[in-house]
Amino acid sequence: MESRVLSGAATISGLVRLRKPVRDTVYFAPSRPIGAVGEGGNLIWGRQLRPALILESYPVIGVTTGKREILRPTMASTSSPAEGSDSAGDAKVGFFDKYPALVTGFFFFMWYFLNVIFNILNKKIYNYFPYPYFVSVIHLLVGVVYCLISWAAGLPKRAPIDSNLLKLLIPVAVCHALGHVTSNVSFAAVAVSFTHTVKALEPFFNAAASQFILGQSIPITLWLSLAPVVLGVSMASLTELSFNWTGFISAMISNISFTYRSIYSKKAMTDMDSTNVYAYISIIALIVCIPPAAIVEGPQLLKHGFSDAIAKVGLTKFVSDLFWVGMFYHLYNQLATNTLERVAPLTHAVGNVLKRVFVIGFSILVFGNKISTQTGIGTAIAIAGVAMYSFIKAKMEEEKRQLKSA
Repeated sequence: MESRVLSGAATISGLVRLRKPVRDTVYFAPSRPIGAVGEGGNLIWGRQLRPALILESYPVIGVTTGKREILRPTMASTSSPAEGSDSAGDAKVGFFDKYPALVTGFFFFMWYFLNVIFNILNKKIYNYFPYPYFVSVIHLLVGVVYCLISWAAGLPKRAPIDSNLLKLLIPVAVCHALGHVTSNVSFAAVAVSFTHTVKALEPFFNAAASQFILGQSIPITLWLSLAPVVLGVSMASLTELSFNWTGFISAMISNISFTYRSIYSKKAMTDMDSTNVYAYISIIALIVCIPPAAIVEGPQLLKHGFSDAIAKVGLTKFVSDLFWVGMFYHLYNQLATNTLERVAPLTHAVGNVLKRVFVIGFSILVFGNKISTQTGIGTAIAIAGVAMYSFIKAKMEEEKRQLKSA
């Protein structure tokens, strides 16, 4: 009898010891769906199940550690499919994640497409409305309205800006405005293909500014890769049928302006997303562009500019052309930024070179510009030089990044 009592007491004390919480145990649940909850796994419509629910549904295995840890859902259970279930245990892979290469290709296609359409429509407008200062304002105005509507809809949510960030962005926006206006002056004065050929010199100005203004050492290989660019632009300029000094000098000023924009952009590095930064730059650039447009072209526009354009194409086409060219300008710049965020710098650099080839080629086809053999060869040499420079520079930046992360 006494032995039975002792045996029972031992049993009861054993049960008590079993029920006593153990502080040094981590519990793992098997990685199969939980039958008691919709056959769905540990995540149901984005909500994490309580650890107690998992423990009630499965036996546990104790593993001794130095501290008590919280049970977390296993990756296998969140991803294992459930038969006949509509829960989050099913494969919830979005289209963007499932086909990243296809999506990136679409970004490149839209970037090229919008850029080509912008350049063609922009030149067509200048053929009947040769007022580049005013058209530059329209480009920025349409983009700013687009940004304001996007902010109002919360797509994206407007990021707050303080006085310190504003001071950093103003130089960037001023250079952006000057480069944009002078580019359009060149587009209005000469063939689109020639302007883009001259703008291929932008890497040369970037390298010169880095070397002589920022004091950065530029490797000899980069300087050598720029030699074909200078040679090609020189060859193309000497025999360009649409050449005039206004177009050439304006394109060169545009190169210098965008070079300084790059310099100030490095000083204005911020945690703000690129969409909001570009929106703020567009707003400031618009404010900068309005006074010179009013001074330089205002009297002519009021006297005969608007009336002549409306007489040639009609009010509806005139207004719609201005709206769409502004929309294409903003969207292709935004897509260029979004594409850069999706690919490596080298891929983006090569894509940028190919974009210039597409623009030059399509502009020649659409407008039927006659080019001499020397101009064609010079343009090809310049583009090849830009491609070589972009490849070497992107490769060097990638190596620097790997050294920093190592």
